[in-house]
Amino acid sequence: MKFKWALLAFIFTAVTSLTGCGKLAVLDPKGPQAQRQADDIMLSIGLMAVIVLIVFIILVFMLVKYRASKQADDYEPPHIEGSKVVEAIVIGIPILIIIFLSVVSVKSNYIVEAAPQGYENQKPLIVYAASSNWKWHFSYPEENIETVNYLYIPTNRPLEFKLYSYGPITSFWIPQLGGQKYAMSDMVNTLHLAADVPGEYMGRNANFSGKGFAENTFNVKAMSEDKFQEWVDEVKQTAKPLTEPKFKELLEPGNLGQLTFTGTHLEFMPAPEGMHHGSSNMDDMDMDDMNMDTDTNSEHVQHEGGH
Repeated sequence: MKFKWALLAFIFTAVTSLTGCGKLAVLDPKGPQAQRQADDIMLSIGLMAVIVLIVFIILVFMLVKYRASKQADDYEPPHIEGSKVVEAIVIGIPILIIIFLSVVSVKSNYIVEAAPQGYENQKPLIVYAASSNWKWHFSYPEENIETVNYLYIPTNRPLEFKLYSYGPITSFWIPQLGGQKYAMSDMVNTLHLAADVPGEYMGRNANFSGKGFAENTFNVKAMSEDKFQEWVDEVKQTAKPLTEPKFKELLEPGNLGQLTFTGTHLEFMPAPEGMHHGSSNMDDMDMDDMNMDTDTNSEHVQHEGGH
């Protein structure tokens, strides 16, 4: 009896506590990539819930139907050989579930790695997102501005983030816009996102990177294209220019507030020129052209050296 009341008290406490929790960010998507991932999460949860329900129903049925109290005291169970039907069900159903979830996961992975659905023919806003201990540097090369620890983006336009790090490996994550992706020091990862709804969202480093990790966050504000352009114009008129000494100062370990500059660090400290992962075909073509030019120049120098 005591156990029963303790169990009821625990369930009541858990239910009342959970009702006060806000909606999980990953289940409150504001963009096509996040929507796809939220759908996959709910599909997995629903499938697991059905499996658990079926298992409990079978468990209750077996306990009631074959409970010992229904048998005579001298009852001896008959010798039963293994059932091929039962074995096929027990082995086959889990295999089918794994195959189904694998197909869904692989298909979704290709979708979220590409340009957001519905935005394939639009020019993306390119943002270089570089992390350092323990802050985020956002460079807008086309707009020629840079921010620290906050990100302004237009809605209804594809976003192409170039991720890398000036310190340990970090993970760029805006839960309501899409999944996380690593930022590393010797390569550039490309992450495609889009925001359908104006609003303010939370972004953070999702990979532990030292004592300042807890505050390694950034704010994201999505707005209309017109308001985004107004913000860009305002920054160009009011912000101070970003110099190389100032940027090197920003790279020093520590937590900072939000900062805004004109110009970007890409001018004097460009992104890594190593492998670009997840980049568009145009990026790959540009890299190939760059390598061809480098090889040509090298051959030219060697030729001159021969003279």
